[in-house]
Amino acid sequence: MSPERLILLCMVVPAIGAALLPFFSRWPNLRETVTIVTSLALFLVVGAVREDFAAGVRPVVELAEVMPGLSLSFQVEPLGMLFALVASTLWIVTSFYAIGYMRAHHETSQTRFFACFAGAIAATMGIALASNVFTLFVFYEVLTFSTWPLVTHARTDAAKRSGRIYLGILVGTSVCFLLFAVIWTWFAAGTLDFTPGGILRGKVEGPHVAILLALYMFGTGKAALMPFHRWLPAAMVAPTPVSALLHAVAVVKAGVFTVLKVSVYVFGVDFLWETAASRWLQWVAAATIVLASLVAMTKDNLKARLAYSTISQLSYITLGASMATELGMIGGGVHIAMHAVGKITLFFCAGAVYVALHKTDVSQMKGIGRQMPFTMVAFFVGACSIIGLPPMGGAWSKWYLALGALEADQVALVAVLMLSSLLNVAYLLPIPVMAFLGRPDPAPDRGDHGGHGHGAEPGKLHEAPLFCVVPLCLTAAGCVLLFLFPEPLVELVRALPLGGPGGG
Repeated sequence: MSPERLILLCMVVPAIGAALLPFFSRWPNLRETVTIVTSLALFLVVGAVREDFAAGVRPVVELAEVMPGLSLSFQVEPLGMLFALVASTLWIVTSFYAIGYMRAHHETSQTRFFACFAGAIAATMGIALASNVFTLFVFYEVLTFSTWPLVTHARTDAAKRSGRIYLGILVGTSVCFLLFAVIWTWFAAGTLDFTPGGILRGKVEGPHVAILLALYMFGTGKAALMPFHRWLPAAMVAPTPVSALLHAVAVVKAGVFTVLKVSVYVFGVDFLWETAASRWLQWVAAATIVLASLVAMTKDNLKARLAYSTISQLSYITLGASMATELGMIGGGVHIAMHAVGKITLFFCAGAVYVALHKTDVSQMKGIGRQMPFTMVAFFVGACSIIGLPPMGGAWSKWYLALGALEADQVALVAVLMLSSLLNVAYLLPIPVMAFLGRPDPAPDRGDHGGHGHGAEPGKLHEAPLFCVVPLCLTAAGCVLLFLFPEPLVELVRALPLGGPGGG
């Protein structure tokens, strides 16, 4: 099959899955088979695109010309290839997990859930493979609206309120800031094509560079830079598989992917370094890293704690971009994958605990390690990766970020990274420690439903269904594998047109 058709299939395959799923609403087994087959098919297609990319094939696929010089078009480049690989791989394990979770929890509207999930993946592929800012913006908006039904899945008043916050912040930032930045770039540069070395040198000068960068950074609300972060904890009212989608597979990764892509291909790393236009962004990202970690420490609800952890971790990637150094960009790019695998593990574990024991708060986790040993060992592994402890993959991205900070002669940022890791330890590691070493509460588990416990006896094995446990074990193993074999990711990001001090 031609490389051009393979690129289009990356969007078409999940879109077909989304269109087909409603026809199988009366047959859950067939519906879920379609979901699994679609996710596997996408993985194979992305793998074929990766082979062409490795062979040096770089076709541009133009889907439609909107006006002269502006088209809806796609092309594969290193950063997009990385994002597509992460999203397509994690969609498979998330699909299996979602089947186990949704069935065990007897969720309603499961067909709508899986259809919207597939639609969100199609939008994610469009973002990953966009060849210009216009195409990225279009699919960025499609992703927002395709995930809104997932956030409001429960249709409760709380879910609807969270949905309003979700749409309000994401659409508000993209229309008020990001769209303005896109239009400004079009008139200043005469093009929106992603170009190695950037398109703004000699087109925008002085303080305008920093202002335009601010419009892009705050306009990309999915990157959750403070103060435009509230949509992320608000969205935790959604089912746990949606949380996994938001935090690991698609939504927030689309945000930080956009941050890196704009930095490399619109501004250019050398241009950012020479103008020092991203210096202010370093401190906004650093503040978000520390403040979100401090807020996470105050949250007793496990998903809320993980949500603020994500806000903090996303700003590692923004920090890497703002350094405008080769090593900083590598650290930010690699962290897309490292954080995705580590954080999806933690959310899978949180959902498994809810399904098996109906516990949602950290204070309820005492002694559950005896009932759910596989889940809590996986949580420990995922937590260590998020912290950045060897032998887990997160150690590599934080290492490159620290080297990037030194490369930029910003020792204070190294201190921020070290402080953040200590805060990660403080809000993540007590959970598995409490689970394995704490004494179970003698009172009956009142759970989440006004005193209706799940009937699990403390000390007896009571894991979630296999469709939940196997995926979380696989992603935990992935954290270790990414530590042992980081070279493919690092080499992929190194292939970016990076500049700055020591850059190519």
